[in-house]
Order: sequence, then structure tokens, then C-alpha cells
Amino acid sequence: MKNLVILFSLGLFLSVPNVLFAQNGSQWFEFKPSEESLGNAISLENWLDKPAGKHGFVLMQGDQLVFEDGTPVKFWGTNLGSHLPLMKSDEAVKWAEFLSRFGFNGVRFHKFTWDATDGIHSTIITDENWKNHDFLCNELRNKGIYYGWSHIYGHRVLPADSSRLVAYHELAATKFPWSHLNGSTSALVNFAEDLQNLNIELTVNMLNHINPHTGLRYADDPALSFIEFQNEDNIFWGAIEETLKQAPTYRALLCSKFSKWLKEKYSNDESLKKAWNNEGLPADENLISENIYPQPNHGLFSWEYEQAIKENRSLKQNILDKAEFLYDEQLKFYRKFEVAIRNTGYKGPLVGSCWQAGTGLAHLLNLHADAEVGMIDRHNYFGGGQGHNLAPGKFDNTPMISKIGSGLYSSGLQQVGNRPFAFSEWMSLIPNEWTAESSPIIATYGLGLQGWDASYVFATDIPFYQPTIHSGRGGGIYNANSPTQMALYPTLARMIYRGDVIEGETVVNRKVNLASLLKGATPLNESVKQDFDRKSIEGSFPLQLMAAGKVVLSFADENSTEFLKNFELLWKDSVMSSTTGQLQWSEKGKGFFTINTPGTKGFVGFTNKEIMKLGEVTLKIDTEFAVVLITSLDKEKGIGEARKILVTTIARAQNTGMKFNDDRTELLVRGDAPVLLEPVNLSMKIDRKTNPKITALNHSGKMTSQTIPSENQWIKMEGSKTKTFYYLIEY
Repeated sequence: MKNLVILFSLGLFLSVPNVLFAQNGSQWFEFKPSEESLGNAISLENWLDKPAGKHGFVLMQGDQLVFEDGTPVKFWGTNLGSHLPLMKSDEAVKWAEFLSRFGFNGVRFHKFTWDATDGIHSTIITDENWKNHDFLCNELRNKGIYYGWSHIYGHRVLPADSSRLVAYHELAATKFPWSHLNGSTSALVNFAEDLQNLNIELTVNMLNHINPHTGLRYADDPALSFIEFQNEDNIFWGAIEETLKQAPTYRALLCSKFSKWLKEKYSNDESLKKAWNNEGLPADENLISENIYPQPNHGLFSWEYEQAIKENRSLKQNILDKAEFLYDEQLKFYRKFEVAIRNTGYKGPLVGSCWQAGTGLAHLLNLHADAEVGMIDRHNYFGGGQGHNLAPGKFDNTPMISKIGSGLYSSGLQQVGNRPFAFSEWMSLIPNEWTAESSPIIATYGLGLQGWDASYVFATDIPFYQPTIHSGRGGGIYNANSPTQMALYPTLARMIYRGDVIEGETVVNRKVNLASLLKGATPLNESVKQDFDRKSIEGSFPLQLMAAGKVVLSFADENSTEFLKNFELLWKDSVMSSTTGQLQWSEKGKGFFTINTPGTKGFVGFTNKEIMKLGEVTLKIDTEFAVVLITSLDKEKGIGEARKILVTTIARAQNTGMKFNDDRTELLVRGDAPVLLEPVNLSMKIDRKTNPKITALNHSGKMTSQTIPSENQWIKMEGSKTKTFYYLIEY
């Protein structure tokens, strides 16, 4: 591990009196995007490398994704779920245009096989649905957009499966807390071979299908950027126990498998009881009856791990045996799936699943199983209230920017040192007011400093902006089609594709020895707090180091944690500087971070009445909370040389008529269209010899007749007057 040689100063912060803070609500202006796609002035259509697949398959190379010809790649993508991957051809044309102009170079096709079959055969997609999917894939391919398959989210069994399954009628009748998983292979598939065969057969059939537009089987299509075995599922998932109660035949199968595993290890009940210290074995369970239950619930294993740490002891043997058996079953399933896919000839990355398995023992075993077959992929959400729809009630209005390593960014604690890392579902949830902070955190610190390899925001439901901050009439909270998200992408995508933010040095490497873990060691003391989809992970080290450089977990020959030498020099006066010298994250006040790269400069967070000098750019922001991003529109030149520069200024967004309680922790009225935007008032200076021309762009990034004067290189961009958030600077 390299030692830190020098600490760069990223910017000068000076106290400025009489800075105006959050504007009166009456100054908020209506969001009015045009129905057409993003304007030519800032469109990213020509930034995508067309056609997708031109460099060969996406491959895993250590902790990176590269194409077969050695070209590195990062994916800045979105999710298209349910019926969307099967849309009609006229819609596919609109979607491909929309996605390319906003700079998405990847899509994750999600849970789209539920209704793609004929209702009788669960592993065969109908010709009509293939026709639609093939056309969409070809449209995306031609635009330079890659697609991955997250096609199975609980494979629903159908009548034609009945003769192939151990207990079809039991399975078909299962009810989950989430109705979309009813009657599916979810949870049980991780140990039941008959159910595994269905999932694998569907996937192999799909890979062997020939797209008539490309002339390629999907197994031979290099634009297919990954295949995920299963969405949000693993053998430690808590829902499995309720499912087993409804499927006694499969419960008996699981107990039989575990009993045989124990018999091979201990031979008889007497030896088993002795090894288990007469714990964890109910009186009516024994090897002869083959009915010993392995308790497949991460809650049990997390609690036992935490207790072992508190009591300074090893994990109990019955817990270790149960966990190791479940891990073995998980890995056997994944290996079986892996072999079947590779036998089709597909070369691209594989993902076991994307779901956390609690804390400690189950979490580490699940993470290792994922790493054994492919890249690491995780999901997380932050903020918002209860349920999936925007509704009156209490909600979490905490800004992530206030605490380094909190919220969405904490998911990076699951990054494994020698594997690529993807964040394939994430969103800062409304009515949290600071949602604009989320995509800059993921793009700058995730894909930038941490070196993550792929991001797929969840989700885009229509190929244009939503008329409200929520999606659809039901008020969906997973809305990427919002100005606090998509309006920032023309800058963030350029920053990623140009490689503006340099990957940091590894500042923390938590080493875990799997063999010692399975013998009772507790190498990591990290906790996970989970509220359904929302997870907060607390590390075993100061999380502020996540703003300094890479933080990884490595499966190694020892249990230890390595730190970058002299890392404490990076932390000064509540500000963490990155090892690259490009980023600073301050926990002063409510928090902010700055970006200072040749191609992109920026400020994200709460302004604290300060001006900032970021290289050749000086900023003075008169809005309490703001995201201000300045980027070169040139693929090769930085801000100091570029002929055209884009400035984006986003703060808060609300529905018309939206109402909160006094401390803004409870939503009283949801409101409706149109969306209202809080204006950002900004003064900016770029140290260049000539004065530029500044044009205010409309909300779709198209040119207007509104120009802004430059006086002695200072530019005043007052959103309260211009009623916009895009500005084009031309030299």
C-alpha cells in the first residue's frame, strides 16, 4: 500500500458577510421543460461510444470493468422495469433518443419476465415479447447504450412446471408480504434444485435467442453488459422462513439436506450434541429423522455475531454449522448457474444477487458467495416516509451531506477489493428536501474517488420529465425523472466519461479470513440498520475516511485492518481532503463538499456564507442549499481552455401546494403539478483573459435570447430573475 506523499489544498474559503440565504417561497419558479428531449447545446448523444459492443464484451479485470480490447468503462445508467423492456417499437425509438441525450450509457432491464411468457410455460418468452425486446435492444445498441439483465425477481411458476417440481401446488400458493412475489421461486430457489432448474432454463433460453436485428444470440452480444442471477434474494433472506411454513415439502427438503451435511461431519447425534454443547437442537430434531432445521434467517446470525462480540467470545458451533451449510448451498446454486451461462458462450460479468444479508457472519458469507461468481452489486435508498408512495406523514428530512459515509454512500462498505462494484438501485426519496445531493455523491465519490464501476438509478418510468416530483398518479417515490436528478446528469455524465475525478488511494482495507470466520472469529464489528429498502451501515473505522480515498473489504489470509500511513493529515478542522487533492468534504454546519478537477468544478450542500476558490473558478452562492456544477463541454479540454462551459444550479423542488409542518419533518399536503424550483443565486468568476458570452438556457437545455453580462470576469447568475438553472458560457 502506498504512503501519502503530499496533501494538496483544494480551495480557499473566506468568510463573507451579508450573504442572502434561502429565498422567499414566492420567488420559486415553475419547472417548464419542453416535451422534446434535451437540447443540442448540452445533449450527450455524441458522447456515447456507438454502437454498444464495438470494443467487445465487458469483462472483469481485477476491480475494474474493461472491454475485450482493454478500453476501461464505467456505466452511468438507469433502471427500466416491468413492462418497459417489452415496449412497442415506436416507444423504443423515443426511449433510445431520450436516454442517449441525457447521457445514460447503460440500462438495467429489471423484473421483466413475469408477464413475458404465455401464462403456461414459465421459461419461454412469447414471440411478440421477443419482437419488442429485440427492437429495443437494437435501438439502444445503435445509440451506444449497453443493457443488462436483472430479469428474475422471484420466478413465477406456471402450470407447465407442475410435473417438474417437488411440490408445485404448495409453491404456487405461497404468499409473501410483497404480493408481486406470490407463487414464485423466491427464497427457496437458493437450495431447491428443481426451482434452480427453472431459473437457469429461462436464462439459457434467453441467451440462445437470436435478435434478428443484430443477427446475434444474446450470448454472443457484447452489448449485453451483465447478467444477474436473481434480484434481491439470498439464502439468508428473512422472508424464507415464512415461505417454508407454507411449503412443508421444501422445508423437509432443506432439513434433509442439512441433516445429511451434519451427518457427514459428525456421524451421529451424540457427536453432534457434544460439538454443539447441547445448544441449538430442539428435542424432536435428530440426524436419523433428517429433520434438523438450519434456521435460514440473517436476523439470527446477525444477533449471534453481535452477542459474540459483546461477550468477547467465539461464535457458537451450532450457529457456525448452520451458516456454513447455508453458504455452501448458496454457492452451489451460483456455481451451477455460472456454468450454465458460460456454456452458452456468454463472456460478460455475472452478478449473484444484490441483497445485503444483515450483519457479521451472514453478511460476510453472502458477500463472499457473490464475489466468488462475479462482481459485487448492491441496492440502497435514503430518506422519505413510509411505503412506496408519497403521502402525508412523518418523514426523514436528514441531509446525507451532513455526515460523511451516511445514507446511500455507506453501501460502498461492501466493495470487495478485487472485484468491480455496482450500485444498481438507489434513490434519495421524497419528500426529503435535499434529494439533489444524491447523484453528485454517487457520481463524484462513488464512481470517482471509490472507483465504483456502475450506477443504475431507480428508476425512469417515462422518456421525459414527470409533471410532479413523484411519479405517476399513485405518487411513486422512486422518481429519477425529476429536475433534482436528471437536470444534473448532463454535467455528471461528462465528468464520469471524461474521467475528471481520479480514483483515490486505498485508505482502509478490512481484511477478513473466511476460514477463521467459520471457526468462530468475529473479524469485523460493523452494523447494518435496515428499514425495508433503506439501509444504513456503520463501519469499524471513522467513516470520514470514505471521503479520503478507497475503502475496501478483502478476503485474505488474515484478519486485520490496514490504514494508509499518515491518513490523519487529511482531516483538518472538520474537513476531509481526498488523497487526490481534488475533493474536500466538510462536516461544518450542515455540511458540503467541493469538486476541483480540470474538467469539472462544483459545490454540493449548505453554503455557510462562504465563497470558494476552486482553481481558476471562484464561487459565491447566495442560497442556503445548492448544487452548483461547472463543466467543460469539450471532451478533451478543461474549464481553463474550453470554448463552451455549462453551469448547472439546482436547489430544492416541490409540488405546487405542497405543505409541511413547522420543522419540516412531516408532510401535510402532497400537492400536485407543476413542480416548483427554488432559485439559486450565484456569482462566479473564471480566471481567463477574455470575457465570455453567457446565455441562459431553458429547462431543457435549449438556447434562449436571454443573455447575462460579464463584468471584470464576474458573472451573476440569479435564478430568482432568470427563472432557470442552466447557463452556457462561450469564449
